[in-house]
Amino acid sequence: MFHHLTKNGSRLSIVIAVALSMAACSHGGNEAAEAPPAFTVDHGLLKVPENSSLRKELIVQPVDMRQAPHAMVFPANVEADPARTANVLPALTGKVIELKVGLGDHVNRGQLLAVIDSGDLAQANSDVVKARDAMNLAKKALDRAQGVKAAGGNAVKDLEAAQSGYNQALAEYNRARTRLVAVGGEPDAQTTHPMQVTAPMAGYVTALSVAPGTYVNDATASMMTISNLDSVWITANVPESDSGLIAKGQKVDATLVAYPGKVFHGNVSFVNPVLQSDTRRDLVRVTFANSDGLLKPNMFANASIDIPQPEQVFIPQSALLMNNDSITVFVEVSPWTFERRTVDISYDESDGTRVLKGLKQGDRVIVRGGVLLND
Repeated sequence: MFHHLTKNGSRLSIVIAVALSMAACSHGGNEAAEAPPAFTVDHGLLKVPENSSLRKELIVQPVDMRQAPHAMVFPANVEADPARTANVLPALTGKVIELKVGLGDHVNRGQLLAVIDSGDLAQANSDVVKARDAMNLAKKALDRAQGVKAAGGNAVKDLEAAQSGYNQALAEYNRARTRLVAVGGEPDAQTTHPMQVTAPMAGYVTALSVAPGTYVNDATASMMTISNLDSVWITANVPESDSGLIAKGQKVDATLVAYPGKVFHGNVSFVNPVLQSDTRRDLVRVTFANSDGLLKPNMFANASIDIPQPEQVFIPQSALLMNNDSITVFVEVSPWTFERRTVDISYDESDGTRVLKGLKQGDRVIVRGGVLLND
């Protein structure tokens, strides 16, 4: 019995010893296989060891220092150029007996627009006839006075009086003739005609306020408006806070919902020196060629104006990291050693973010993978 226990006890001792030995070997193997840290932190500096797997994940690049404009977008609309727009006014009052054009029609310079039966025109024609008759009579009186004087039978004062009468008659004739021409009459015509209204310029009839049979009683009221749309304005509405950034000559790209994907290029041609009293906005106008007629007055548009900027640091947006309430980047202070640095950023552009403060030319930053160090 004792012998049996002794034998079993020996076997148990051997099993325990083997188990302890295997456990010791297993523990030592884990310590040997333990991976090194991905990075270490020493007095605020993050160091990535040579054998760290992060070295394959992190991309470090120098910051980009350049001067580039910033595009600001403002609501805008298409307008006819006032210098190419004419309000057609009747020279005299009267009744519209013929209307030769309709709204939207294209007209050429000098084309007949309307015919008006005007009593004032008839009066102007009559004034020319009477002035011509008085001038002819005064000329005959002058010729007789000159003949008598040459024969020695007339006083000088009689000749002077005849000359004065002729001069006044001639002046009145010229006045009446000039007025008749100004209102569209023909002073040398044998018969009188109704007043004809012609186009002062080529363009489109964009407004019309008369019809056949209506009376034109106000010579200061426009009958129609003609706009030459070969060149138009796109007028941007710039808030007061941004008006100081806009100047003549700046590059403008305009887009319209009517033409998706199409961009109209131009330059600022006029900045209104007075803000609109109701909207507190400045009107900034850009002239665009429009020979194809795509730009129609009253279309809505977006005007992107390039605002000049000083030389600034640019970094990719992927370099920016949030740290509490701050925006930070990791800056390389020595090979594979980085410090976290807070930056102030400006506008985000399509090719990077402007940095106002925190970085300088020559700095190298982590542009990809920095989130792995952001814990």
